[in-house]
Amino acid sequence: MSSFNNKLALFVVAILIILSQMYPQTSFKVGDIIFQDLDCGPPCDAIEAVTYGYNGAQLSHCGIITEVKGEDFSQIFVIEAIGDGVIKTPLDEFLDRDDRVIVGRLKNDYQYMISDAVAYIENHIFGKPYDYIFDLTDDTYYCSEVIYKGFEMADSTQNLFAINPMTFNEPNTDTPFVHWISYYEELNAEIPEGEPGLNPGGISQSDKIDIIYTFNKPNGMR
Repeated sequence: MSSFNNKLALFVVAILIILSQMYPQTSFKVGDIIFQDLDCGPPCDAIEAVTYGYNGAQLSHCGIITEVKGEDFSQIFVIEAIGDGVIKTPLDEFLDRDDRVIVGRLKNDYQYMISDAVAYIENHIFGKPYDYIFDLTDDTYYCSEVIYKGFEMADSTQNLFAINPMTFNEPNTDTPFVHWISYYEELNAEIPEGEPGLNPGGISQSDKIDIIYTFNKPNGMR
């Protein structure tokens, strides 16, 4: 009987370990930023090639939690710019797409900005078209632009996330990735090399946020 009890105890411990890995103890909050290693073909590969994220993570997509109705992931909603526009996605669906995801949270000194940032995103950005050109000056939005604009409108003096000249070139060259050449030709637009912008990897490295949780490690993450 004692042998059976020992085996049963080990089985229970194993199940608890598995469940603890599947369902994080961290309670996600409005304002948390979700970074994703999304495989979307050449565009994602090109983004990841020019900028690494937190601890070397290859990150090509991000969104922000704007609504928490309960602890279940189907009750937590992420606003993201993907596909044809800025949409609201349940967290479980976000993770089903790819669970190589890390979660960032603003440090305490900047938490006051969240309510205004989220309100701006929900009232002025949600539903807008996707920014295929990657232009910060128009009324279309790419994923990291959504987050940047929200917090910039909340308090522009803080400069939470750095804007840098964008590059579409292969590393250590002056030659654009082949993908970007065809991409912008189809849009009948010039490649905005050197224009101001930002990406998920850069946001994840901000010293204004803490990385609070990792689901599955993105590629390259130490």
